[in-house]
Amino acid sequence: MKMKKMIALLAVGILSALPLAGCGGTDDENTLTVLNYGKYIDPEVLDMFEEETGIQVKYDESETPEDVYSRYKAGSIDYDLICTSDYMVEKLINEGEVLELNFDNIPNVANLDETYFEFSKSFDPENKYSMPYFFGTVGILYNKNMVDEADLTTWSCLWNEKYSDQVIMADSVRDSFMAALKYLGYSLNTTDEAELLEAQEILLNQKPMVQSYLVDEAQDEMISENAAMALVYSGEAGLAIEENENLGYAIPEEGSNVWIDSWFMPKTAKHQENAEKFLDFLCRVDIAQLNFDYVYYATPNKALYETMDAELQQNTTIFPPQEVLENCEVLKSLDEESTNLYNELWKEIKSAG
Repeated sequence: MKMKKMIALLAVGILSALPLAGCGGTDDENTLTVLNYGKYIDPEVLDMFEEETGIQVKYDESETPEDVYSRYKAGSIDYDLICTSDYMVEKLINEGEVLELNFDNIPNVANLDETYFEFSKSFDPENKYSMPYFFGTVGILYNKNMVDEADLTTWSCLWNEKYSDQVIMADSVRDSFMAALKYLGYSLNTTDEAELLEAQEILLNQKPMVQSYLVDEAQDEMISENAAMALVYSGEAGLAIEENENLGYAIPEEGSNVWIDSWFMPKTAKHQENAEKFLDFLCRVDIAQLNFDYVYYATPNKALYETMDAELQQNTTIFPPQEVLENCEVLKSLDEESTNLYNELWKEIKSAG
């Protein structure tokens, strides 16, 4: 999953305590049980919702899509709403674990840009089960003083020997394979073994010039100027650029991954009306503003976007141009055989000398 903005430590500490206080006990019709990624909602938003509606939010946090899946499937908590990433939403839809949303009860959904519902069709074909929350891309965070920006037009820059030992790759099978597959001209969702073996070969060839394989730490390494470039999520790139003006962000011409984190209602939901009230609340412009400021990933809330100043609207790290988005793909859920193949190939890369 994507690392979220590290701010308001005291508030986060309070928020983290909520699951311990709220997720047990007897059922109450005036409650809402939510599972979301860590640091992915402004704690003030939860307080405001409780104050305005009288509905108590029982809030639980997770770190990765896989952890979300495991927590839900464990069955120990009857969640009413869950937020997770595109391919995991698709997996749960395919398993029959997701209820349809009644958007008539979520009128503020009109504030969301239809563009992101179109992207969502890749994992929710009829837009019946999910609602977009935040989105972003995967690209290259680079140091302007260490990288020739002309090299960034193609993913081949990650294999350019003049940046040997100055490249940070993602410690993530799907993200690192994405870069290799797009460089080779293939879909990032390919399950073709020959294409995956070709991608593995160039990742193995690249390994001697890779400084490290990181996820969360890549942002800090780039801020400290310990590497020339890193494969990162756009949110991390935006925050890093705020910290160090020597940094920039690029999405190569071959295209990349656009990810969408979405809300859905699992079939364990006991408080569907409360869940829809919460989703409607999140779509309000003032609430979307609080969450955007807190998380600092791109919001699909068009009504909010239209109120932003021109400088923020034109920040292409946070809000990629439409033509860039149209050249990107959403990750698809893989079947068990393909998942095992990806994981085995990645294991061989990581263990190679």
